[in-house]
Amino acid sequence: MTTNTFLLVLLSLILASVLSYYQYFYKAKNKSKVTLFLALLRFISIFGILLLLINPIISRKTFETIKTPLPIVVDNSSSIVDLKSDIVALELYKQLSENKDLQNKFNVETYGFDTEFESATTFNFKGTQTNLDAVAKSLKSIHKNTIYPTVLITDGNQTEGNDYVYSFDNANKVYPLIVGDTTTFLDLKVNQLNVNKYAFYKNKFPVEVFLQYSGTKNINANFSISQGNSVLTKQTMSFSPSKKSTIVNVLLPADKVGLQIFKASISSKEQEKNTYNNTKNFAVEVIEQKTAIAIVSAISHPDIGALKRAIESNAQRKVTIVKPNEIKSLQEYNVLILYQPTAEFKSVFENNKSAGINTFIITGVNTDFTFLNQQQNNLVFRMSNQKEDYLASFNSQFNLFASEDIGFEQFPPLQNSFGTVTTNNNLSVLLSSKIRNIDTNAPLLAFSENQGKRSAFLLGENSWKWRMQSYLDHQSFEKYDIFISKIIQFLASNDTKKSLVVNHERFYNSGEAIEITAQYFNKNYEFDEKARLTIAVTNKNTKAIKKYDLLKTNNAFKVNLDGLSAGQYTFVVKELNSNTAYNGYFEILDFDIEKQFVNPDVNKLNQLASQTQGKVYYPNQVDELIKSLLENENYKAIQKAIVKKTPLIDWIWLLTLTALSLALEWFIRKYNGLL
Repeated sequence: MTTNTFLLVLLSLILASVLSYYQYFYKAKNKSKVTLFLALLRFISIFGILLLLINPIISRKTFETIKTPLPIVVDNSSSIVDLKSDIVALELYKQLSENKDLQNKFNVETYGFDTEFESATTFNFKGTQTNLDAVAKSLKSIHKNTIYPTVLITDGNQTEGNDYVYSFDNANKVYPLIVGDTTTFLDLKVNQLNVNKYAFYKNKFPVEVFLQYSGTKNINANFSISQGNSVLTKQTMSFSPSKKSTIVNVLLPADKVGLQIFKASISSKEQEKNTYNNTKNFAVEVIEQKTAIAIVSAISHPDIGALKRAIESNAQRKVTIVKPNEIKSLQEYNVLILYQPTAEFKSVFENNKSAGINTFIITGVNTDFTFLNQQQNNLVFRMSNQKEDYLASFNSQFNLFASEDIGFEQFPPLQNSFGTVTTNNNLSVLLSSKIRNIDTNAPLLAFSENQGKRSAFLLGENSWKWRMQSYLDHQSFEKYDIFISKIIQFLASNDTKKSLVVNHERFYNSGEAIEITAQYFNKNYEFDEKARLTIAVTNKNTKAIKKYDLLKTNNAFKVNLDGLSAGQYTFVVKELNSNTAYNGYFEILDFDIEKQFVNPDVNKLNQLASQTQGKVYYPNQVDELIKSLLENENYKAIQKAIVKKTPLIDWIWLLTLTALSLALEWFIRKYNGLL
């Protein structure tokens, strides 16, 4: 309370006293107890009103003790059970989380993780994946600008995510508490297998297999790849303490169309602790032909290479780069990408009138817009010689095909000539353009479909920067490449529009997320948000049927089928209002990545401890860990003063008291005939 406020309160006290005295005692003949009580009530009323008008600020100082956080993070994946360490892990968790000394010094927090990281006090060790990278990122987000230790109860065997050694904050010590038998056992393992999802009929496809050995003696092992009862390839491999891994490269024949299942196996005469990791199933979708795409350009530009790489990320597609005067037969191609057309493209446009190949036209500062206006009627260009940068704005209502906003509005601008672009009514816009965040109401990426002929238009060059930005945002080209792949997929097909479109994979590994998405369109081919979609999944072996509802997201319906066992499945997606149905199938391959380990990854956890200036501990050293944490002077509790300021007008009791005194004074005066 300031000095001025204090003086005002004192003045109010005096004024309330004077007025009360004057009104009830100054000329009063009868000074009874009632008069005295009325004067008191009048004093309370006047003083209360004056206080409320002055509204002094009341400060209250309290002290809060802030303890250093101590996250105790438990690996909840099934590999803990496979390494027979689940009971030990629980005992360690209880010993640490229930320690009174640790609770007195630290703010003990308990978490669990498998695929996801979450707060937990109970653990079932049934997680199908291990993501230590998610632990690091989550702790960074929870405890920003804080120095704290982390106890990590785990075997260190990660199955997804980035390298966790470099994910944790180096300023905060990590103490891995390693569970699992560290004794070296003889073990042969199919460690990793690389193969394309697609192969082409009557061709051979490559398979790369990484084999790993753990043991102390020289052994010979038999490696084979089989399909059903047929052995396709077989080799004898040798291992020793100095040669613990090898790579096998083989070519397998794609002599059957459709989904083909194979099994890679390694075995020896030696007895192993874990034989589950001796085999690994994989699948390849054999297709009959590629989609051929021609990028026609008269100039060299980074966009062309970026487009080629993005398109050919799908093994079903083959890109040929050709100049407009060198292209021979358009019939060889399924899609034409016409990059910055000029008068040199005249023969290509004329020949395509009869060929009817779908086109993807990309413009830029080298485009002849007068020529382009003569060759198509979807867009009318009125452009100047001035260059302009155009930013992208995503249209969430676009419904020609399923599309995802991959961060378009944060992408670098595309460059095109400045001017106006007029569209006809048949154009669907996926991206519209902005100039310095001002909407132009003009398309940037648009599509048309007219009498079975499909076209796409990208109005700007330097889209190679989009691919690079997507990589920087997601540490992968995948999202951008999928975006381009969907454009090509739309152009590569002249199929009539379907009301029910379902997206799914032909095969999944057990433990992976099994997600199926669907879109339902009305007769105007508008996305129907009121559609009722269900899916019935049938196991081909057991004939068991499971039914699910598809839940609506932004522009699609989605269902998660996690929990299905390995096997072959057929399914039917049905829209209940129209009774429209889609039939499909997929296969879940028997593969549990959490069963691949025989030992904890001690080396990785030692690297993590060294990187963060922490220390590795084992279950029999938990008391040492507790002692180390308690004796560490860097983790002291901090006492923080908290000053709470409250305006007097917020005191409800003062307002109530003032109102009550006024009412009571009136009642007493009325009762005693003083009014």
